[in-house]
Amino acid sequence: MQATLVSQIFLPFALFIIMLSVGMSLKLSDFMRVARQPVPVFLGILTQLLMLPVLGWIVVQLFNLPPLLAAGLMILTFAPGGATSNAITLLARGDAALSVSLTAINSLIIPFTLPLLTALILSWLSLEATLIRFPVAQAIGQMILITLLPVILGMLFSQYCSELNRKLRALFRSLALILMLMTVILLVVSSWDRLTVLLPQLALPVLVLVLAAMSLGYVLARLVGLDEPQQITLLVEVGLQNAGTALLVTSTLLQSPEMSASALVYGVLMQLPALLLIAWRNRFWLFGILKQLSVGN
Repeated sequence: MQATLVSQIFLPFALFIIMLSVGMSLKLSDFMRVARQPVPVFLGILTQLLMLPVLGWIVVQLFNLPPLLAAGLMILTFAPGGATSNAITLLARGDAALSVSLTAINSLIIPFTLPLLTALILSWLSLEATLIRFPVAQAIGQMILITLLPVILGMLFSQYCSELNRKLRALFRSLALILMLMTVILLVVSSWDRLTVLLPQLALPVLVLVLAAMSLGYVLARLVGLDEPQQITLLVEVGLQNAGTALLVTSTLLQSPEMSASALVYGVLMQLPALLLIAWRNRFWLFGILKQLSVGN
């Protein structure tokens, strides 16, 4: 399958379904949690929107990445986690309600901030030729159509068709994860030659960014005295970005294979610390199963 077909048709469709599934899981009360739990919510949003891009810039400078790869990595830091981070938070026994609230607020903010910050970083990295192909107003419109609109539709469906929504929500969530996995696989296959060349340059910076961001979220949560589940939630929400949204910008809007390579490598490698976190948080349950199996034998 051609890379253009994947990036221009399959990826936007997959992301629309993903954000629709996010909306189907949201309620108005998820937005109201800001008033009831202001500290963890504001800390999460502040860290995701302000401190994470600063951390990304430090990583870019530390590894002296070429401008296009640097731009791709920075665009990732402008796209906080969504449905994937919600699922990982749940599996890692974090505060799922806090995770959903952060997703709810970000779903309203990111369609506007991501294109603006992308234009800023392209200018900062002297990528004027790429910037010319990136009309910010049009990008905001496309982001609203592909990310914000499905969230609103999902919430309306949840509100007015609650019984049907309860039956379909798990199906759409599974479909969303499958579509995202298929999108990453198709983009990796269609960009394989370029990825194999760029992987040595990107693997270490991507892993450093993931681990540093996870540490940042966890340390800040501990410093302000949040409980353990909330610490895990900020670790995940700050540490794991939305590769699908980043790919929408780099692959669909900017049509840059080099920038997309950063998001693709990230989308694959971020699974490693996520799986380790889930295993660690469920270690007693896993040890119990292993013990039962050993006794049974």
